[in-house]
Amino acid sequence: MPFVVTGKCINCRYTDCVEVCPVNCFYQGENMLVINPDECIDCGVCEPECPIEAIKSDEELAPHELAWAALNRKYSAIWPGIQASIGPMEGAKDAAELSAEEKKELFSEKAGG
Repeated sequence: MPFVVTGKCINCRYTDCVEVCPVNCFYQGENMLVINPDECIDCGVCEPECPIEAIKSDEELAPHELAWAALNRKYSAIWPGIQASIGPMEGAKDAAELSAEEKKELFSEKAGG
């Protein structure tokens, strides 16, 4: 039961979660992070570290959030791994006020780094 980064992360990309992950299962896109579900050991230490509550157990995903699990799987296979905090994106505080639904159209498929 891996954890999933949801759309709330888009345009925020806080990386506090990366610092505590014991297995380095986070990957960085241009404007969000994802978790590789095959590498996540379901320890849960990342979830409380996210200041905007963008990380959830896959068992806690609402029906409208299920697509994020597939997105995490897809992009963790092509984006570069991230193993240290880099700080949030510029404007993250303002972006945190938007819902995941509002952020969907802002998602970038480009790799970060």
